[in-house]
Amino acid sequence: MYCPIVGTLGYVLSPDRRKTLLIHRNSRPGDHHLGKYNGLGGKMQANEDVLSCMRREILEEAGLKCEEILLRGTINWPGFGPGGESWLGFIFRIDRFSGIPSTSNEEGTLSWGEIATLDTLPMWEGDRYFLPLVFDGNPKIFHGYMPYKDGHPISWQYVRI
Repeated sequence: MYCPIVGTLGYVLSPDRRKTLLIHRNSRPGDHHLGKYNGLGGKMQANEDVLSCMRREILEEAGLKCEEILLRGTINWPGFGPGGESWLGFIFRIDRFSGIPSTSNEEGTLSWGEIATLDTLPMWEGDRYFLPLVFDGNPKIFHGYMPYKDGHPISWQYVRI
C-alpha cells in the first residue's frame, strides 16, 4: 500500500509577476532542507483540503492572505523524505495576495527571487525540472512523477491535461 505524506508548495508572485517569494531554509540545524531556497508550504492536516492547507501555510509562513490562487500541478515524490518517506505534492501559484510579507519565520528568511534566475539559487535539484511549468503561460495542469534516491531525483516525467 502506498501512503505518501500529502503537502502543498506555493509560489507567491510579486505584483509585477517577475519575482516569487521564497524561503531560504537557514534557521534550523538538522533541517532536511537546510541551505536551500524553496516555495512556501507544508503538510496537509487531517481536517483540511489541499486549498485550505495552502492558504494556511502561506498565512503562517509569510503573513499573507491568498486572494487569487491557481493549482499548477501535482507531483509524486517517492523516497523524497529524510527517511525515504514519499510525498504527494500539490503545487500552487498565488497570483494575487493581500498583506505585507514577513521577512522571516522559524524556518528561515523570506525574500523575493527573480523568476528568470531561480535556477542559480541553491535548491532541490528536482525543483529545476518543474519550476518552469509553474510560471509558464500554459493553462494546463501538470502531473509529475519524480522518484528520489539518496537526496537526488533519479527520473522526471509529467503530463499536462
